[in-house]
Amino acid sequence: MPLSMAQAGEANVIKKVGGKEKTRRFLENLGFVTGGSVTVVSEIGGNMIVNVKESRVAINKDMANKILV
Repeated sequence: MPLSMAQAGEANVIKKVGGKEKTRRFLENLGFVTGGSVTVVSEIGGNMIVNVKESRVAINKDMANKILV
């Protein structure tokens, strides 16, 4: 399922990062790599704050839909 459907506070494992090459590289540089752990901190209006690799990152709904968990 896409990360945008994950519940807040629930730890998830990243299965796949989709999108165009530039988008995938951008997300990987933020720490969204296959096999990595990601936890949703909060979700407001589709925009999300997530914990990934010991840091908090804010992403929009379009980016969250490209990350499959």
